[in-house]
Amino acid sequence: MNEVVMLHGAEPRKILQIVIGEKIPAIMSYLVGDKWHIAKVLPTDLGVSSLKVELSLRKKPHPINIQSGQSVGISLKYGYGKFIFNAAVVGFEPSPQCGCGGAVILAVPERIEIIQRRSYFRVNVPRALKVNVRMWHRRGGSGSEAGPPGHYWQGRLVDISAGGAQVAIDLLHRPVFRNNQFVRLQFTPMPYEEMLIFDAQIRSILPTVDGQGRCFGLQIIGLETDSEGQQILSRLAGVVERYHQINQTGTEQQDMEPGIPFNRG
Repeated sequence: MNEVVMLHGAEPRKILQIVIGEKIPAIMSYLVGDKWHIAKVLPTDLGVSSLKVELSLRKKPHPINIQSGQSVGISLKYGYGKFIFNAAVVGFEPSPQCGCGGAVILAVPERIEIIQRRSYFRVNVPRALKVNVRMWHRRGGSGSEAGPPGHYWQGRLVDISAGGAQVAIDLLHRPVFRNNQFVRLQFTPMPYEEMLIFDAQIRSILPTVDGQGRCFGLQIIGLETDSEGQQILSRLAGVVERYHQINQTGTEQQDMEPGIPFNRG
């Protein structure tokens, strides 16, 4: 079965009706300036051309700063996979409940992607591969920019999933990062493939087993917000499946030198 399934036509509406009927929560990701934000939402109403999502109650309410016409990403777990789509903001509704940011009105998406849940299980990078990763502080723009700035840190990809990754960086490179910081990653998953570039948030920082480096646990973010990001997400799902197959079969790979030299800029 393919890692990614695309729903078109009437199918997205059917899925949304189920989601609303079963009160399935979702995650909305969006950019404000050059900073990513994540909010918990609940789809509550489906109109002819609009979808209402209500923001969850917050202990410390604050404005979400979303603009009309802005594209946001929605992801939710249902059944055997994760459903993702992007939609344009068409309006807002206030909430009578104190502590809630109200509701965001979205255009009904023309398509919804389903990514199998197994793609979100972490898989180790096969031993025959050495996948070098460039990581740098995110300064703005989309996750698909051409490459890193003049200063970046380079490490090794330890594991990967469609939702996150783990990267080890040698202490000699003096990595300067902190928890919850947003970063950008670049790596080539297999020799001679096109490199992947996307944004992530640091969720944990731990010493490596040998004590010679730091291991960064990363949550991939923002890929649901546009079609280009969704293509990257589809590629990541394929990488996870490919690594899993290599690990299961123990196949020895030839010419496994990655496409990125191990240098610091």
